[in-house]
Amino acid sequence: MGTLDGRYAIVTGAGKGIGYAIAKRLLADGAKGVAIFEYNEENARKAAEELTAEGHEALAVPCDVSDRASVEEAVQTVLAHFGRIDILVNNAGITRDHIFHKLSYEDWDKVLSTNLGGIFNTCHVVVPYMREQQYGRIVNISSTSAYGNPGQSNYAASKAGILGFTATLAKEVARKGIVANVVTPGFIHTDMYMAVPPDIIERHTRMIPMQRLGEPEEVAAVVSFLCGPDVSFMTGQVISVSGGHRTF
Repeated sequence: MGTLDGRYAIVTGAGKGIGYAIAKRLLADGAKGVAIFEYNEENARKAAEELTAEGHEALAVPCDVSDRASVEEAVQTVLAHFGRIDILVNNAGITRDHIFHKLSYEDWDKVLSTNLGGIFNTCHVVVPYMREQQYGRIVNISSTSAYGNPGQSNYAASKAGILGFTATLAKEVARKGIVANVVTPGFIHTDMYMAVPPDIIERHTRMIPMQRLGEPEEVAAVVSFLCGPDVSFMTGQVISVSGGHRTF
């Protein structure tokens, strides 16, 4: 607790699920304030109110990460309130699952522009400020689906792209006091995942050595560590939070 020492953070897609758990954990671990970037304004407001009620500084910021102008406006809102951005956690993501021969161009474009394009947008806007202050922690949330999952060619491609993007970004900003790493959650107990048919959830659970789904808080714990001071010589890495399940 307290390892984040008054840092200010942005967490995208933090209205619920893994993103909300991350925002909550960062604040519990000493972050002075967290901006909740969320496409759904009601989810953003509710999450911020809940965290504020617990005595934390949480800022609800409506943002469509796939839209560059929306990201720029949201980042300026954060800077106006917090004055700086020390941590960027890119968690926002969507699914549009279909077997490949039934996948539409629209569903391909929407998933790639949100899951991968959104990370490009936020990093492209935020990194210059981190370079100027000679400090930054970036954590990009990918998925074990990055290594392939039937019915998810668009989602898998977007999540695999995050791995290459982060590895490259980490090398380019390393001399500026910025580290960038990836977390790949496996099957996690979230609203998004629980929309999967029960028989598939049961099959997935049997594939996990720990024989259970992960919880958002377990992902959040790893993300918080990667946002702290102890990762000063750790960058461009991929950490799986999957209960031992490997797809590669």
